[in-house]
Amino acid sequence: MASSAPPPRPRPERPPQRTPQPARELTPTDRLLAALGGIVAGFGGLAVAALVGVPVRPEAGPVPAVGDAVVDQTPAGVKEWAIRTFGESDKAVLEFGILVLLGALAAALGVLALRSRAAALAGVIGLGAVGALAAVTRPDSDSAADVLPSLLGAAAAAALLYVLTGRLLGPSPSLDAGAARRGFLLTAAGVAAGAAGATVLARSVGSTRSQHATASRNALRLPRPASAAPAVPPGAQLPVEGISPFVTPNRDFYRVDTALVVPRVDADTWRLRVHGSGVTGEWSFTLADLLRREVIERDITLACVSNEVGGSLVGNARWLGVRLADLLRECGVRPPSAGGPADQLVARSVDGMTIGTPVETVLDGRDALLAFGMNGEPLPFAHGFPVRMVVPGLYGYVSACKWISSIELTTFAAYDAYWVPRGWAAQAPVKTQSRIDTPRAFGHATAGQVAVAGVAWAQHRGISRVQVRVDDGPWQDAELGAEDSTDTWRQWLLRWQATPGRHTLTVRATDGTGAVQTEQRTGTMPDGATGLHTVTVTVDAASG
Repeated sequence: MASSAPPPRPRPERPPQRTPQPARELTPTDRLLAALGGIVAGFGGLAVAALVGVPVRPEAGPVPAVGDAVVDQTPAGVKEWAIRTFGESDKAVLEFGILVLLGALAAALGVLALRSRAAALAGVIGLGAVGALAAVTRPDSDSAADVLPSLLGAAAAAALLYVLTGRLLGPSPSLDAGAARRGFLLTAAGVAAGAAGATVLARSVGSTRSQHATASRNALRLPRPASAAPAVPPGAQLPVEGISPFVTPNRDFYRVDTALVVPRVDADTWRLRVHGSGVTGEWSFTLADLLRREVIERDITLACVSNEVGGSLVGNARWLGVRLADLLRECGVRPPSAGGPADQLVARSVDGMTIGTPVETVLDGRDALLAFGMNGEPLPFAHGFPVRMVVPGLYGYVSACKWISSIELTTFAAYDAYWVPRGWAAQAPVKTQSRIDTPRAFGHATAGQVAVAGVAWAQHRGISRVQVRVDDGPWQDAELGAEDSTDTWRQWLLRWQATPGRHTLTVRATDGTGAVQTEQRTGTMPDGATGLHTVTVTVDAASG
């Protein structure tokens, strides 16, 4: 019997295929919101970096680390322009500029994420890598942990950008654009609020190192000096409105350095290392060691080489410390004139700054100090706590190392300190300068007797004479305030019988050696500005 063929198997039914829905068309509003999302994500990343910087150190954050690298690579002429233009606000301007640039990059990456989230996230991680590299290659970096603020901050920014872009695009193309945008804005607002709170928290808590540094400064009790500075003589401060105070308050004392974040050094763990050519072995000193030495107090005027003619980057303070020369001699150091092999002292700061000072100058009998007190209180952090160098007669960039951590004895031929490869002279004694404080440039005065007054300085030589010229008239001798010492500035006053009209006032000084301040005008590079300070004033006729 013939077998029958098996019945055909039924074919499985295919599930109904979904018709792909076209992606929502992006509008200029979407791109604008995407840019906003990138900025908010970047803000969140910086906030995370700030929080991570608390247990690590604030200087390792992406903005300070990149800023310090920018400062190091900036040509000297540009730095001088920044100091002339922005004064002591140059660091704040740089930080603001970095934040603006980061904001622009973040906005661009936010827009890019609309087309390729992978490419945008790679860009965020790349920026984090740049910050990490800048942090770990800084001279003051002492731990691989310095990469963490930038890397973890970038990771957080990448995650936030991914989430915000997803909110903007919506979970499905069919979602109403308005609903997607509302969801994005709510999420962005939450991220921004959280980032703001994290930033405030990081700043209020501060790093552990910073807390210890503050506690150590608060606990420091300055010793009574074995050699006190004489009282400021009567007449050193002239009774003239508008003249600079003879002693510059700490809050008003100029600050010029390359540190975007002021180092906060714990005085209890601070050490000063002395080593190098001609030094008998390795020496290390604590702050307690210095406090047990003979402490001296001196009034000394400091001036910055970046100070333009008539500029304000000069100040006078009462410093407390120990003689640097005595400490160096105990370490075996001899000046070149006595057969010592080193002619340069290289002071290194905790932030990596190096400053070269002539050994002969430090050992020639002047009051070169390792200072820990300023105007009756421990050094402010911004001025070098716990210890800094002060050498009268030299510009700060070749003498006044703040936050000092080591001293190496070497030669000028063997080593260039930080500023020398950047176009500045290796050695720079202070040049004689004078400044008109009152009347102000382009100001007005009333006909009759007008006080023309100001300050003049030539540290370690002193000021013996100040003269003022009105328009093209003869030089007239000004009254001099009492001299405190040759290491401080000196006030002066001319009682001018002013006549109505526009007048130009010019001042010049003569130092203690009899050398008259030069009229030749030069810029600050390579070793300090020269020229005479002039102001133009308008004298109004007396009423009545």
